[in-house]
Amino acid sequence: MADLHIVREHTLGLPKARKIAFQWAEQAETEFGMACAYSEGDTADEVSFSRSGVKGTLEVDASRFELRAQLGFLVGAFKHRIEAEIVKNLDSLLAAPVKKRSSKKAV
Repeated sequence: MADLHIVREHTLGLPKARKIAFQWAEQAETEFGMACAYSEGDTADEVSFSRSGVKGTLEVDASRFELRAQLGFLVGAFKHRIEAEIVKNLDSLLAAPVKKRSSKKAV
């Protein structure tokens, strides 16, 4: 079993970091077929994610993102490729302006 551990420091504060973590979870669900569960806390949030051969968490607080994942035997063969894709996606979300979630629903 292969493990991933990715840490990114930031200066966004928790409210903005929370929005990025939520965007990351949405992206993980749509692009990679992950099942994600988002838990908000007072000082930190956690996104739990899983799919066949992969399970892990993304923890976010006021100053950093920390992703830990366990890759199953077959998926572990692609560890470097998966890690590169996660790093690319997380870094692009951190570099982009934070999108506001719309509270209005289309009619």
